[in-house]
Order: sequence, then structure tokens, then C-alpha cells
Amino acid sequence: MLKFAEALFVPLVALLVSAVLFSLFLLIIGKSPVDFFSLVWTGGFGSSFSIQQSLQRSAPLILAGLAFAIPARIGLTIIGAEGALVLGGFAAAAIAIPLVTFGIPAPLTWLLMALIAMVTGGVWIGLAGWLRHYRGVNETISSLLLSYIAIAIMNFFVEGALRDPASANKPSTMPIGDAYRIGSIPGTDVHWGFAAGIVLAIALYILMSRTTFGFAARMTGGNVRAAQAQGLPVGLLIVSCCVIAGCCAGLAGFFEVAAIHGQANASLVAGYGFTGILIAFLARHNPLAVVPVAILFGAIAAAGGLVQRRMGMPDATVLVLQGIIFVVLLTSDTLYGRLKFFQPPVGGDRT
Repeated sequence: MLKFAEALFVPLVALLVSAVLFSLFLLIIGKSPVDFFSLVWTGGFGSSFSIQQSLQRSAPLILAGLAFAIPARIGLTIIGAEGALVLGGFAAAAIAIPLVTFGIPAPLTWLLMALIAMVTGGVWIGLAGWLRHYRGVNETISSLLLSYIAIAIMNFFVEGALRDPASANKPSTMPIGDAYRIGSIPGTDVHWGFAAGIVLAIALYILMSRTTFGFAARMTGGNVRAAQAQGLPVGLLIVSCCVIAGCCAGLAGFFEVAAIHGQANASLVAGYGFTGILIAFLARHNPLAVVPVAILFGAIAAAGGLVQRRMGMPDATVLVLQGIIFVVLLTSDTLYGRLKFFQPPVGGDRT
């Protein structure tokens, strides 16, 4: 219970400190913190339309947060979800071209697009895990470099062999068409990626917390040598967690193509993979906690346009807030285990 309270208290304090620091930043540039946070609330949760926009924005963030949280449970710092998302989305758009051309039914097309996106993302991040265990390559560096390579691959084909001739101003693949777009959850304007993110978060929580696989992964994350001494397949566990992470990111790319953009282009490079890192940190790498944190950041992103119009500030102002939160959150990590009121009482006499 004390550990749960500590895991909740520290991030909340980090958010509060971040809000104070950002308020000072706003005062320095002559803007009102009260107006800013009021507009963020209005733009994120002030109406039914705002709430639905926040949930829509949170869909890729949930999957990106899971893409960082799962490898973190085994002690890996994988920051390449952006590349897996982009490459997965591109793969989904590429496989859709012949499927749409030959008139394959939409449900089957969606299934194949989702599978190819997940496989592509899984292989891409799985490669970083393989390099980490079998070649000793730092997974943070390799996954980041793989992200740049993935974006370059997407640009190479989108601006070359797979470019739609009709996309004059913004190179893109052929659009999949309205008939192949994934619709919204009935009664809402939120696409099915949000529901998929929630289901996947629950499934991964069960996997990592209630199964022998999850126990083995946590043990490996705590002490690799101890896990090896117990005969656990450390290499397989590392690669598996990375593949799961890549599948999450690739699925996010699929929904960006099938539900939002309708084609692959530079809009896929939206920074969701990097925001997912911050979300996973705030959630303490708990798949279930990723969902509400992602919704919070989805609301902040949804309010960016309102802040820009009402306060005359750049839309990227919300990125400054995210950056402050990230720095404060990393600093607050040093508090875990140091707050005495969250520590169990020490026993008395020892015999």
C-alpha cells in the first residue's frame, strides 16, 4: 500500500511543480497562467466535443506509451517507438494499395493492414532488443538510430516509387478511400484505435503482472545475472518484450493511416513515440496507468489550437510544458525510496 501511495504521490508532485515552473515561464513572457490552464481545461474537457477530441488524440499516445513501458519492465530503455509507428503506418498504407485496387473487402483489408503494421513494428524494435542482448549494443542508441532510418525509408518510398501522382504539394501514398477508412466508435467521434489501446493496456497488464512470462521479465529487469543463474531465457525475454513494444507502435501507425490520414506521408512523424516516453514515465511503466496519463496529454494536445487562437501563442507552447514535465519527472525519480513517510516501519529489537 505504501509503495502504491508513493508511486501516486511522486508523479502528482512532479506535475504540480511542472505547473508552477511553466507558470513562471508564462509570467516572464507576459502571459497569464490562469488563462492558459483555463483554456487547456476548456479545450481538453470543457465540452463533449473537447472530450472526444482528447480521447482521439490519446489513442496513439496510449499505444506509444505501452511501447516504452513494456521494455522498461525488463530494464530496457527503448526510445524508438516513433520509428516503429512511422514504418508500421507506411507498411499498412503500402499493403493497402493492391488490396484496395483489387477491391478486397474492407474488414479483410483492415486485418491485413493491422497485421503487417504490427509485424513491421515488432521486427523493427525487436532488432534493437536482439542487438542489445546478442551484440551488446546500447538499446537506447540503437532504437533512436533505427527511428531515423525508419523515417528515411518511409520518405524514400513516399517521395519515390509509391508516391501518388496526385499528391503534388505533399508527397503521399495512394489514398485508401473513404470506403476503407475505419469508422468511429458508435455514438462518438473517437476512432477504434482508442478502444484497441484500452484493450491492449489491460491485456499487457495481465501479461506482465499475472503470468509467468511477466514474472520472468520483471526478474530479468531486476537482476540479469540472477535470472541467468535461474536458467531463464534472458535473450528470448528481451527480444519478446521489444517485439511486443514494436507491435504496439506499429498498431498505432495502422490506426493513424486507416482512421486519420487515409494514406502515408510526413504527417505520420508527429512525435507520438517520444511523447509516449513521458507518458510511460508518469505511469511508472504500469500499462493500466498509461491510459489516464495518455488521456491527460491528449487533452493538452487538443487544447493547443485554442491556446494559439485565444492567447496568441504558438501551438508548440504545449511542447514546452511537456518538456518541463519530463525534466521535473526525471528529477523526481531520485525521490523514490527516500521519503520516510512512505517507508515501512523498521522493527524493534533484533535477536
